[in-house]
Amino acid sequence: MSDNQGIRADWATKDFYAELGVDKKATPAEIKKAYRKLARANHPDSNPGDSKKHEKFKAIAEAYDVIGDEEKRKKYDEVRDLYGGGGFRGFPGGSTGGSGEGFDLGDLFRDRAGGFGDLFGDIFSGRGRTQTRTRRVRGADVESSATLSFMDAMNGATIGLRLTSDTACPDCHGTGGKPGTQPKICPECEGAGFIVNSTGGGFSMNETCPRCGGRQLIYDEPCPTCHGSGRGTSARTIQARIPAGVKDGQRIRLRGKGAPGENGAPNGDLYVTVKVTPHRLFARSGDNLTLDVPVSFDEATLGAEIKIPTLSGNPVTLKIPAGTPNGRTFRVRGRGATKKDGTKGDLLATVQVQVPARLNDAAREAIAAYRAAGVDGTLRANLFEKASERAS
Repeated sequence: MSDNQGIRADWATKDFYAELGVDKKATPAEIKKAYRKLARANHPDSNPGDSKKHEKFKAIAEAYDVIGDEEKRKKYDEVRDLYGGGGFRGFPGGSTGGSGEGFDLGDLFRDRAGGFGDLFGDIFSGRGRTQTRTRRVRGADVESSATLSFMDAMNGATIGLRLTSDTACPDCHGTGGKPGTQPKICPECEGAGFIVNSTGGGFSMNETCPRCGGRQLIYDEPCPTCHGSGRGTSARTIQARIPAGVKDGQRIRLRGKGAPGENGAPNGDLYVTVKVTPHRLFARSGDNLTLDVPVSFDEATLGAEIKIPTLSGNPVTLKIPAGTPNGRTFRVRGRGATKKDGTKGDLLATVQVQVPARLNDAAREAIAAYRAAGVDGTLRANLFEKASERAS
């Protein structure tokens, strides 16, 4: 049987009510009063060198951690009822008197109604109230911003970011007390780390103690560096990989790149808001790139095959059919921005028919001949007729 399984079986047979000297039907206020009284009498800081009282303090803290919490107390009572009625078998103290070898309470209650599969994870996890001082605290999330060129945004880039984040004070290591001084039990919460706030209607909520901040202890002399807050700031430079295809204004989440966690807890996340500088030629529309392509009058009229650039630098051939109007858009597949799935969008090339500002004599004669042929003589034939219809 693993150590974790043995602890669970041992705790399941403890009477936390007896440990605090209260009845099973005791009110939350009676339980809290009993705990405070015993905590004051047995706290290690008040009884240095007294191992018996140290163990007693651990036991009462363990008991209060369970029955001092409304939800945990309810689950604990259900477990005790099952145990007292012979519902536990095969572990020390059970109705069969078994040895408990190979026993796992998680297996026993995995299929029970009422969520017993996770019951012991909530109550019997070994996180007693005496461990609050060294609790694991996940690092804070950090916000930053970065400016990328259009090319870097399309292809992805690794950038350096200078970050400033909240962390434990380097001098007091998060205690809030002046280094070298001794703490004392917080008189506000009497060492519980929280206070009970009545919300009315018979309900109450546990809130972090405003005086000790949940640390359970306070110092007469605060740390001169953090002024008793226990917090400080740290500055560092990290290398962050920005994925290909990021958009202007997009917020990127980089897991584990935020502020460091405390006592082995994971780091927070880094959120980077990206600003992308415009490109002189290309623009973006969703996952597609857009490009305006100048086309001459004769190319649009007679048709042509022209070369156009792409973001990668390799040109592609675009076939312009005869009679292509100004503003028509052609799609070049797979030459756009990188999508989340790794595929690419398209390049949308829009024709911009150019009218020459100056003509040489030969060109002028050719255009004049074109006009004389009367090819476009009917362009505005129905213009005024349609205008009259709309007005009537």
